[in-house]
Amino acid sequence: MANGLSGDDGEPLLRVAAVCGRQVLDALIIFYGWSVDKPDIIVSTPAALLNNIEPKKGRRVDFIRGVKYVVFDEADMLLNGSFQNQVIRLINMLRFDEKQLSQMNKSGAEKLMEKTNDSLPNSDSEDEQYLQNDDTAEREENSESDVDVDVGDLTEETKSGSIQKKDWRRLRKSYERSKQYIFVAATLPVNGKKTAGAVLKHMFPDATWVSGNYLHCHNPRLKEKWIEVTVDTQVDALINAVKERFVCGTDISRTMVFANTVEAVEAVAKILETAGIECYRYHKDHSLEERANNLVNFREKGGVFVCTDAAARGIDIPNVSHVIQADFATSAVDFLHRVGRTARAGQYGLVTSLYTESNQDLVDAIRQAGKLGQPVETAFSRKRSFRNKLKKRGSSKVRGTSTVEMVTV
Repeated sequence: MANGLSGDDGEPLLRVAAVCGRQVLDALIIFYGWSVDKPDIIVSTPAALLNNIEPKKGRRVDFIRGVKYVVFDEADMLLNGSFQNQVIRLINMLRFDEKQLSQMNKSGAEKLMEKTNDSLPNSDSEDEQYLQNDDTAEREENSESDVDVDVGDLTEETKSGSIQKKDWRRLRKSYERSKQYIFVAATLPVNGKKTAGAVLKHMFPDATWVSGNYLHCHNPRLKEKWIEVTVDTQVDALINAVKERFVCGTDISRTMVFANTVEAVEAVAKILETAGIECYRYHKDHSLEERANNLVNFREKGGVFVCTDAAARGIDIPNVSHVIQADFATSAVDFLHRVGRTARAGQYGLVTSLYTESNQDLVDAIRQAGKLGQPVETAFSRKRSFRNKLKKRGSSKVRGTSTVEMVTV
């Protein structure tokens, strides 16, 4: 999309590069030559960016010093799970550069910290300690000074370019910002010390928070249908739901069907194809090329798109008219992202949720919030309690997280 922005003369307004793998990284270096013809915007996964800048010390310093704006899309996902450590490391690299620039400007010592190849904070920074051990982080926070450190007070070893951990902690408190950080998310839980929202509040206590009127709420343009199913009734309910056409915006009908696992997606697709309903598949076991082609075909031709939660975020397909949960979402957050695929940009949409007795507590919490016109946040932190209730009901009712996996055709 960024590459498509052009001026009146037809020339691109920005140079944009996508970084998402070693082969792409090599091509990026060859074609863009970071030291010669730098792109204005880099769109990257955290791991790909770290793999590129960390092995090459000179490239790392030049790159970080040149960054002015940092946008984290799907921030709640990036600050949780497998992405978390990588994102925290990137943020610490960028903030450390800010602190160095701030100290340089205050002291006038332009050459003080030119060589920072080995000086960037390691993964045992305050932010990661906060995530790993709240008590330890709190003791360190209380024991550290809030006073700015004059450059003249730094050790000789620091001046030579190797910043000690204690110096990093002394420098971090007060400094002039030279980069802007923007975190964007459709769901951003704040309950609990290790949720994405809480982590952001800890890392950026002075940040400005901006939210829409319907954050964590049901979209008022959504029509919702709730259907309780059993192993005996779920196949018929699924087929009937898919056959219910709900057209919005254009005369093309687009239906997205969500399942919780790759195996469940394949099972749903087999059920639909046996019933004479053609569909596209989308999950991690398909190649990038296959997924891209299926997305293009679904966008242009419409039809039925069976997918995992890999398609619940970051994919903008205009005029999706119907979202069906063949498997009910395992959390309120996933539920909101799934239903957010329809009723976008002022359009209307239909959501049909199939659920079993094992999903009842989560379904009740979400529906109650909708009836009261309240955010679904009360169900965010209850995922663990829901799971505990499921375990008590017996493994026979909740084997795995997918109901469709139990269907044989």
